[in-house]
Amino acid sequence: MHARAVAATTTALLGAAALLLPAPAAGAGVGAERPTIIAHRGASAYAPENTLAAVDEAAELGISWVENDVQRTKDGELVVLHDDNLKRTTDVEEVFPDRAPWKVKDFTAAEIAHLDAGSWFDPAYAGERVPTLEQFMDRVELHRQNLLLEIKNPELYPGIEQQTLKVLGNEGWLDTGHLASRLVVQSFSADSMRTVHQLKPAVKTGFLGTPPVADLSWYAAFADQINPSYTSISTDYVASVHEFEGPHGGPLEIFTWTVNDADTARLVGRYGVDGIITNSPDVVRDAFPKG
Repeated sequence: MHARAVAATTTALLGAAALLLPAPAAGAGVGAERPTIIAHRGASAYAPENTLAAVDEAAELGISWVENDVQRTKDGELVVLHDDNLKRTTDVEEVFPDRAPWKVKDFTAAEIAHLDAGSWFDPAYAGERVPTLEQFMDRVELHRQNLLLEIKNPELYPGIEQQTLKVLGNEGWLDTGHLASRLVVQSFSADSMRTVHQLKPAVKTGFLGTPPVADLSWYAAFADQINPSYTSISTDYVASVHEFEGPHGGPLEIFTWTVNDADTARLVGRYGVDGIITNSPDVVRDAFPKG
């Protein structure tokens, strides 16, 4: 029986009680026992965020999805970093003391490549670098993982959507296999995700935020996912999201963030979320029955 038929039958038999079923994994339909687990910036509870080491750590834990953040350098290179400046997660203040406020867009890729992006987290990671998008994707591909790619601050980087898609294509991530189940591009900017959808309609996209239910039909025209903070959702909201069909024909999915403990993971699991974004992917995974 198809997953959607199972969902319809379950709803008919159990009514509102169906909302208490374990959350579905992305694309798996109702009945899966565990939501998709996404390692936030890699396994960032255990290795410095958005580094190759964090990707490796997620792979060691057996986590098949990683999330990352993309910014653009002064000379037009895409690098993987969450903040729009380098201060928090590198030694840029020591290396370039006279270049405050240390914005990513004010440094070349070569300058950023010399920064230590690991020591702030733990001396054991001294010498870890800020990866380029290509380097990050190569490591994800090496582990046969899947990628939830966030375009950060697109208003700072005109044209970053087209550039990101070009890199994805050059790296082989716009083929049928990757597009079907291994890639989602997301942003807090609805305009950015509309642009991605217009440029490459086959790419799955996600909007980061909690739009009012009344506006979900508008988002569903270009987004396959609505990805809100776990503090902003409920069973009713998740059910409302699932009522809408995204641009690729399936129900809108919902990946919630950032959940790092078992109790909260089980709570949002009962809400019916499709995925959980977490710094501690092993903790969240182990909060659910094996599926």
